[in-house]
Amino acid sequence: MTEQLRRVTRALLSVSDKTGLIDFAKALSDHGVELVSTGGTAKAIAAAGLKVKDVSELTGFPEMMDGRVKTLHPKVHGGLLAIRDNKEHAAAMASHGIAPIDLLVVNLYPFEATVDKGAGFDECIENIDIGGPAMIRAAAKNHDDVAVVVEANDYQAVLDELAAHKGATSLGLRRRLAAKAYARTAAYDAAISNWFAKELDTKAPDFRAFGGKLIQSLRYGENPHQTAAFYATPEKRPGVATARQLQGKELSYNNINDTDAAYECVGEFDPQRTAACVIVKHANPCGVAEGPDLATAYARALACDSTSAYGGIIAVNRTLDADAARAIIGIFTEVIIAPDATEEAISIIAGRRNLRLLLAGGLPNARAVGLTAKTVAGGLLVQSRDNAVVEDMNLKVATKRAPTDAELRDLKFAFRVAKHVKSNTIIYAKDLATVGIGAGQMSRVDSARIAARKALDAAAELKLAEPLTKGSVVASDAFFPFADGMLACIEAGATAVIQPGGSMRDDEVIKAADEHGIAMVFTGVRHFRH
Repeated sequence: MTEQLRRVTRALLSVSDKTGLIDFAKALSDHGVELVSTGGTAKAIAAAGLKVKDVSELTGFPEMMDGRVKTLHPKVHGGLLAIRDNKEHAAAMASHGIAPIDLLVVNLYPFEATVDKGAGFDECIENIDIGGPAMIRAAAKNHDDVAVVVEANDYQAVLDELAAHKGATSLGLRRRLAAKAYARTAAYDAAISNWFAKELDTKAPDFRAFGGKLIQSLRYGENPHQTAAFYATPEKRPGVATARQLQGKELSYNNINDTDAAYECVGEFDPQRTAACVIVKHANPCGVAEGPDLATAYARALACDSTSAYGGIIAVNRTLDADAARAIIGIFTEVIIAPDATEEAISIIAGRRNLRLLLAGGLPNARAVGLTAKTVAGGLLVQSRDNAVVEDMNLKVATKRAPTDAELRDLKFAFRVAKHVKSNTIIYAKDLATVGIGAGQMSRVDSARIAARKALDAAAELKLAEPLTKGSVVASDAFFPFADGMLACIEAGATAVIQPGGSMRDDEVIKAADEHGIAMVFTGVRHFRH
């Protein structure tokens, strides 16, 4: 690919984000570039003492219809789309008085920000840019001759090339900018189409698109031979994408995935009601607990499976304090994520240079609606977020014995955790702490046995006479298809069960529970997590 230098003689600037605009416009002017602009952008440039031509002078038409029509004109699009080396195009430009536009600088109306602030339907509609995307796409198509800039981050790259090539840009830069321009308009249109689908309550629109802005390129993906990057979507849900990293190494793909899993789980626990801590390893909680304070909650979560917690991710639901920080640095931990942290806690964590500390600024709302997506070969699976919360469920006692108040409290806790563990899921809980977690097994019986085995290991490490599953409650993310899975839980010491119900053999499972004096509650809601 040759450099194919193209001199910039005229630039059209129309931006909603004025960051860096004046310095950029001044630098262009210093290179002898004629400035053409619109509306507020033209006023800002003129106010800085720079010579600028309003686009209405170029087109011969005033802005009209509240600014909806100002750049949709042949003298704009002809200047962008004309192939400079094409004699017919050159003749058409001369015949119709169309001047070339060699550089387009446009960032779009802030549609995403307008939606994010909760604006009404009409205001959102008015913040859908029409002329901007049309110009961007035109300039990007004609990138052999025209450079297009869609965000201020690229101003310097353009200026560097103008300086290096005596007022010209190279084909390489123009192609990179064109690729970015199409990606930006695609993400913009995706945000608009998804907003429309939500407003119209369209569950499965004929076309579905997702777009995002790069947060960071990652060293690699799940494994070193895979490439990866992290993107932010328009959804402003508190979590790893919104968090501010105070210290530590750059997050990896697996760090981000596991941190998201931990923070989504801890978001189930209202910080006004209780302190809570979640420890995650390989996207699964290995310990979850409530407590009167974060340090206590952490200690109780760690007791569930301290072996797996080594090198894990820790999420808390309150401002990280000094006592919790001191407790957490007792073992090797990859990431801590919290809504906020005290200065003393930040200072304590600073003593572990490689420990990442993320402050998310809030907690995710467990009840909030939203979409999740995953790829399959040749397709995309999209579903609504699992925003079912056990406190909102109509619990039904299925057995002769109803759970005690203490059992019911622990049953709700266990089912809240089960929502965030890979299926098949079995959660043993006691006194608002997990005491055994079985995750991701092909058989629910195996999950029950693995969780019980882990409880035995924890008891040995804690030097307890018996595992904490004795006298615990148990949660299953889906129904027991046979009584054997529940019987394995009873054998481990569970005294009460919470599960969705709905099996063809519910009667058999209920009968087995009654025979063992077990209380069982049906939620009517399943929490599969694949």
